[in-house]
Amino acid sequence: VQVVESGGGLVQPGGSLRLSCVASGFTFSAYPMYWYRQAPGKERELVASISSSFSTTYYSESAKGRFTISRDNAKNTVFLQMNSLKPEDTAAYYCNVKVNARGYWGQGTQVTVSS
Repeated sequence: VQVVESGGGLVQPGGSLRLSCVASGFTFSAYPMYWYRQAPGKERELVASISSSFSTTYYSESAKGRFTISRDNAKNTVFLQMNSLKPEDTAAYYCNVKVNARGYWGQGTQVTVSS
């Protein structure tokens, strides 16, 4: 199982970024996918998740109304569209999947929101 994130970068407050996570080694369409983030000195927190059938999404309070999670099962990819970014969104963002009760993480992609 492997997940690889991309799409992070430096953006000004109010800007947007779209993160991608390409997965392999498992039947992508059968599993919920998760985006987490971890800011320096803070615990890793769940930002958003999407069910395997697209029917259910979850957003943290800080992400609601600004972030959108989506997936393309044909491309084994999950996305996180982030709009109206704030300095407090600065963090490393990680993709996660739980297969056979084990969680798998990518290397993360850094998002920095600063003027």
